[in-house]
Amino acid sequence: MRDIVFTRRSGWIPNVVREDGELKLMLAAGADANHDPRTFTFPIGEAHREVIQEDLARHLLLWSAVLPLCDAAGSRGRLDENAATALLDPILLAAPADVDALFRSIRWDRGRLVAHGADTDLLDRGQVCAAMSTATETADVRRAQEHHAHRRRAERGVVLGPLDAAILRYTGQYLHGATIPRRTPGDVDPALLPEVLRVVATAERACSGRGIGRDPRRGKHATDKRDWERMRTTVDTAVRRAYPQLADDAVRTVSFLMCSEAAHRARSTPMDDDGAAGDGSGGGARKTALSFTDDQGVEKKWQSGRGRAATAEFWEFVGDRASADNEVFTIEDEERGEGIQLHFFADSIARITTLREGAGGADPEYRVEYSLVDGIGGYRDLVSAFVRGGCAALEQHTPWISDVAEFERERRRRAAE
Repeated sequence: MRDIVFTRRSGWIPNVVREDGELKLMLAAGADANHDPRTFTFPIGEAHREVIQEDLARHLLLWSAVLPLCDAAGSRGRLDENAATALLDPILLAAPADVDALFRSIRWDRGRLVAHGADTDLLDRGQVCAAMSTATETADVRRAQEHHAHRRRAERGVVLGPLDAAILRYTGQYLHGATIPRRTPGDVDPALLPEVLRVVATAERACSGRGIGRDPRRGKHATDKRDWERMRTTVDTAVRRAYPQLADDAVRTVSFLMCSEAAHRARSTPMDDDGAAGDGSGGGARKTALSFTDDQGVEKKWQSGRGRAATAEFWEFVGDRASADNEVFTIEDEERGEGIQLHFFADSIARITTLREGAGGADPEYRVEYSLVDGIGGYRDLVSAFVRGGCAALEQHTPWISDVAEFERERRRRAAE
């Protein structure tokens, strides 16, 4: 049987309960294996209950000191009740100087106190009792998050000026630098917003005309890492040149914003023919029927005039099928006896031409030539060229090597560079 003896309006602050005739402090902290909140209790005395009920500051200090013990219990362990009860007298009944001394020797949850209005300067000086003179029963979680973010940057030696902080607030990354950036002008001081928008406009001009392409090798919605890095470098350079006083964090968040938005546009665009190189020259002819296969034997047929372009269908096929154990894809024109095989695991490609059809039970004779490929952009160019003009159209795009040993030496040489 459990009865509530004392509770504050803010439901998360620990409650005093009576359980089987014994006074206990009850608090929720952490989560169990099912991600449900865990509840801990430990015994207290009547004198402790009086202080908890009458002194919000001491109540919050005790909570802050017990939370690390709850964290140590994890998702299944038991609360160390001896350690918890050992905190009661030193925090609730001792003189302020002794409480301050205790907090210099134990772990405690700083963010909890900051959220409830603690003076952060006094906390920094180790005067926890004085810091809690401004304590409030209602928590301001955002205040604690901002304080934590400021301390993390200070640990890295980062000092933000007003414009730096405003830019981070604009991208929504002031609190959490790992979140996907977005445009939140309402979070910026109106006096600084025009300057923030000028910085963003500088970044937009720098990457105008640039984009981040799709990379189906890494999944249906993946984008090209090289394109991302090129855009990031371009924006960083332009913003640093125009605003040399900006902190690295501010410059980084602007380029992250530009790249994230470009990647989102790419993911929102249908996988279609991007007009890559390949004009059909070289004596070949535009393909009218093709067969796509992967390394696991799955096949897809394509015919002109029955839907999207061949390149769009092929790259969608790759996006759907590519994985760590499925990195070889083939495009074959059975009628003309030619095809290409893409080896994503080795950044290489083979073009295969039938020299002589098999007759009387004999195997056909093929010419196989290999070449290295420079990223997904290189693959796109070669696939587009093959679709437009066959193997002959690939001649102008890259050197081809027929000797396997020679090609392997060239591949290893480039890998070592």
